[in-house]
Amino acid sequence: MNDYLVKAYAFDGTVRIYAAKTTDLVEEARCIHDTWPAATAAFGKVLTGSIIMGAMYKGDQNLTLRIDGGGPIGGIVVTTNANGEVRGYVSQPHVHISTNDNKLADAYAVGNDGFIHVTKDLNVRNIFTSSSEIRTGDFAEDLTYYFTMSEQIPSAVGLGVLVDELNQAKAAGGFILQVMPGAKSETLDKIEANIHAMRPISELIAKEYTPEMIINEITKGDHQLVETMRLKYACDCHRERFASGLVALGKQELTNLINEKIPVETVCHFCNKKYVFTQDDLQNLLKNSK
Repeated sequence: MNDYLVKAYAFDGTVRIYAAKTTDLVEEARCIHDTWPAATAAFGKVLTGSIIMGAMYKGDQNLTLRIDGGGPIGGIVVTTNANGEVRGYVSQPHVHISTNDNKLADAYAVGNDGFIHVTKDLNVRNIFTSSSEIRTGDFAEDLTYYFTMSEQIPSAVGLGVLVDELNQAKAAGGFILQVMPGAKSETLDKIEANIHAMRPISELIAKEYTPEMIINEITKGDHQLVETMRLKYACDCHRERFASGLVALGKQELTNLINEKIPVETVCHFCNKKYVFTQDDLQNLLKNSK
């Protein structure tokens, strides 16, 4: 089953729910960045929550999330768009911490002394950034707090990543539920009870629950599916972008690089793809620079 997301409205349109399976893209990110188990869990939750957030927007709008809770994992940066694509990186990928009961301590790896920053590029004149405190280090809980404090939207977020004994992402996925105006108090009580009775998201995905089945667990059938979207880890880096970055260093710095008489290797933070610029390449960039 490929990664995908489903959007639904529930309880007479007073609640919207997004649910996703993200196992493949989290595993791809793990391979690209060589993350260790606790880092994989933390990074995977941020990738999953972010790509679900991206599905709330339209067209060529995109979001960038920056998370730094002061923990050993350092910062996490993730960029996503409205078309089901996500990419990101983590400052310290080689982090593995477990609790006394042998569960991954991804919340400790993130830390709880910092902020979530969400930058929205809606392709209008301004770019908007909103922030909220990191309270626990668990991204699901902190994202719930972000929606409530920064966007004034009552929400529930569930995210999970299961890492197997080979350190591979075995199951990953999540949901974001948001309450719309007009929701009845008994509806909220029902939702809370249903979510509380659910098994962890990672366990559901590992047992081959689909996003549709996760939504059904939350609503007990009182919903209407409205959209399905394929999801993937995708980077939009290209050689020309890195060439522009070298030109932006200025003529003097380019000249210094040429004088060193060795190729310049640049690496994309998001996908680890390398772009090598030879002496001839640097000479051409210098010639065409202003």
